[in-house]
Amino acid sequence: MAIVDFVELKALVPAGRLMALDVGSKTIGIATSDALRLLATPLATLKRGKLAADLAKLAELVKKHDVKALVIGLPLNMDGSEGPRCQSMRQFAANIERHGPAGLAGLPIILQDERLSTAAVTRGMIEDYDMSRAKRAERVDAAAAAWILESALARLR
Repeated sequence: MAIVDFVELKALVPAGRLMALDVGSKTIGIATSDALRLLATPLATLKRGKLAADLAKLAELVKKHDVKALVIGLPLNMDGSEGPRCQSMRQFAANIERHGPAGLAGLPIILQDERLSTAAVTRGMIEDYDMSRAKRAERVDAAAAAWILESALARLR
């Protein structure tokens, strides 16, 4: 399938788990929703490698968690415009469709504004949990993916 909007997603996949991806240059933060789409939970952070290996790992997680659609964070500029990082995320979504293994290619994909997701999550980890820098580094990408997914779930409601 390819990139769809929120209205199309509701029509195509009215129920089931969603998986969010916070795609960075070195890691991919991953979060999933529950089947009722009420909660977003950080799942894992994958270290990026070759595209085929990254997509294979994502396909395994999609199958294991019975994911019905993907949410990919779109790093808009603060003024809402798209910069080079947005083009990179659109290309990543296109690569999922073109090169993704069975079970991953074909999933509907929505792009969700992720402005300030990492900053908000990091600030919360410092203020609420007093986490060390090392512990934050391990968890921030998956937590940012959960933040992105929470935003998408709110838009779907």
